[in-house]
Amino acid sequence: MRGAGGQTIGHLVLAPPQGVRSEADQAFLAQHLGFVAWTGLVGLALALVLSGWLARRWLAPVEALATGARGIAQGHLHTRVPVHGNDELAQLARTFNTMAEQLGSIEASRRQWLGDVAHELRTPLAAMRAEIEAVQDGIRPFDDKTALRLHRQVMRLIQLVGDLRASLDAVGTSAPSAQVPVHPLSLLNEALTSMRPRLAQAGIDVDTGGLDALAAPGAAQPAPLVRGDAQQLHQVFLNLLENSLRYTDAGGLLRIAARLLPPADGDPQLQVQLDDSAPGVPAHELPRIFERLYRAETSRNRDHGGSGLGLAICRAIVLAHGGTLTAEASPLGGLRITLNLPLLDNPAP
Repeated sequence: MRGAGGQTIGHLVLAPPQGVRSEADQAFLAQHLGFVAWTGLVGLALALVLSGWLARRWLAPVEALATGARGIAQGHLHTRVPVHGNDELAQLARTFNTMAEQLGSIEASRRQWLGDVAHELRTPLAAMRAEIEAVQDGIRPFDDKTALRLHRQVMRLIQLVGDLRASLDAVGTSAPSAQVPVHPLSLLNEALTSMRPRLAQAGIDVDTGGLDALAAPGAAQPAPLVRGDAQQLHQVFLNLLENSLRYTDAGGLLRIAARLLPPADGDPQLQVQLDDSAPGVPAHELPRIFERLYRAETSRNRDHGGSGLGLAICRAIVLAHGGTLTAEASPLGGLRITLNLPLLDNPAP
């Protein structure tokens, strides 16, 4: 290296790298290179085993869920997936099993309902067929009595089909078709007025002492209002009165009461209670009396002429109005139906 004046100021020398010259150094290096190589291979094998185990641990629940979903899609509603641990995948598996159980319950209810519908439709048709075949075989003449029996079965079939349609329409309704202020107690009085002759004919006394205080003209407080469909609510009261008429023994009692409930967590409510006398409904059958086509074994049978749909229609309509409809044993020995409807604070539509 030279400076600005041309003098030599330094030298740069490239020295060759020094290798492992001695045999001892070479043996030491070979020994450690082998150890590093074996250590690397063992570490790689352990990593592969651990990654495979983790992959199976994470993918196995996902694969089980995928297999279960395919089984549900193919109609195998009994399919369940195993649950291990309490992590997110385990929670997802529990949710999947709960969904599968609910789907199985819905499918079982659907099959039972279809079987009940077929049975209910077959009953009047079988009776009509027997009457017609008896006339054809000359066993029974076709007179006014035969025509009356056939007409009764036809009307029963028409009623059943109409109730089925009304039940499906009511269950599929999430809100009343008309949203106007209505006086529910006036509708109850109208329904009661139309039913009184039949109740009297059946020998059933009606006690409205607990209703008159709210429903009578000139009461101390204004008549309660609810927002909804007057025709649907009128149908609810008719069905409830019809239910008491059909399933109360002659000489029984029907007691109707109404009161205003103070607001708890929401709006104030109107409560209407219908108590009838014997026969009652067994306690274990009370939760099912609002199911479509369900009849309690003791009293709700075909001999009373009901279709088993009236209470189901009532509950669907009441739920659509934001209310509740419950059943329990009555102190009179029969059934108590309790109807709650939210009141309308502002009567203006």
